[in-house]
Amino acid sequence: MDFIKKIIQTDLFKITSLNSLSVLLKIGIGLITSKLLAVFVGPGGMALVGNLRNFSSSLESIATLGFQNGIVKYVAEHKNDKLQLQKIIATAFISLLFVAVVSSFILFFLAAFWNTQIFGNNFDYQIIFKAIALVLPWYAISAFLLSVINGLGKFKEVIWTNITGNAIGLLVSFYMIWNYKTLGALLSIVISPSLLFFVTFYFISKELSLSSIIKFRNFDFETIKKLSSYSLMALVSSVSGSLVYLVIRKNIIEVVGLEQAGFWETMTRISTYYMMFITTILSVYFFPKLSIAKNNKETQNIFRTFYKNILPLFVLAVTVIYFARFFIIKLLFTPDFLPVTTLFFWQLTGDILKSAALVLGFQFFAKKMTKAFILSEIASLAVLYFLSHYFVVIFGIQGIVMAQALDNFIYLLWLAVYFRKSLFG
Repeated sequence: MDFIKKIIQTDLFKITSLNSLSVLLKIGIGLITSKLLAVFVGPGGMALVGNLRNFSSSLESIATLGFQNGIVKYVAEHKNDKLQLQKIIATAFISLLFVAVVSSFILFFLAAFWNTQIFGNNFDYQIIFKAIALVLPWYAISAFLLSVINGLGKFKEVIWTNITGNAIGLLVSFYMIWNYKTLGALLSIVISPSLLFFVTFYFISKELSLSSIIKFRNFDFETIKKLSSYSLMALVSSVSGSLVYLVIRKNIIEVVGLEQAGFWETMTRISTYYMMFITTILSVYFFPKLSIAKNNKETQNIFRTFYKNILPLFVLAVTVIYFARFFIIKLLFTPDFLPVTTLFFWQLTGDILKSAALVLGFQFFAKKMTKAFILSEIASLAVLYFLSHYFVVIFGIQGIVMAQALDNFIYLLWLAVYFRKSLFG
């Protein structure tokens, strides 16, 4: 009993439990929105949703300059140094707001161009890109505020922000998809993240007086130099990754058709839901810990905590998901989506490998290993690109998830070798 009580009282257990509640809520919300998408837009519409998600991901990284991980690291390091903290917050905020506004102008006045690039000549969704232009600054600010809260070590506030944001996103998605079908689904992707601003502002106002901090006299070019490494890493990862996935999806459409591309997007959507458990606990709890780890011994203990306490639970969860795959597809979607069940094995296998690699990959950000990260990321994306093009011709749509699993395996092996000193001692 004392042993169990000791575990329950640990910060990791408390944060993991609250994080699990957040993820379960988001999964529940995802079940509802997925069902709406399945009924109202079908597999073809799901492929379009996937294209916009990839584009939005790239755009959001550009608008935030990829500063999030850098902000978390430096706020965590200097949260007790008032002067340095003011410089970090003011510099990041002013920079992000400027870039977001410039990006908005480019999006708004070139909406027709972006529509052709993302959706092709057969669809006219220019209004989507004009909507993105209007909400992008709000998204950038909310992402900035959330990073500051995370860096301050307010884990519970970060998770409650995500919970609230997910609930708002559900309401927006339900209304938009119900009334405007495919257009509504696309608009909900654009609008929902920006509404998080109001939630993050509420929590940050309890911790800091932003009006007294965000002033031009606190702008510091040295801070820009420090954050630029994280900017480069995040932009390479997000922009390159999204572009590669866009190209892969276009190739799938050409080789096996729009409907098959929709099945892959459906599998990716399901994967996103259960992977949130891993990605959020890593970013909220493990990344700040890695950022302030002083030596290989401390880093090794953080890695071991993840592999001993988090990864086994994840493996158990995805095993249950595999055996429940037919039920999941019938519950979330429609009978038209049953072919997606053939993709589960390789997708789940790849995601287990990806989870094992992610905690190691966060070390690149925690220790600002820019060159090593960029080379590793580009190499991994190149492997995925060529494997997917080769496998889809031989195995059809299953070839894509097989390529992802093999790519994740190779990446995990590489990271294990590269971080062998901090991993194995």
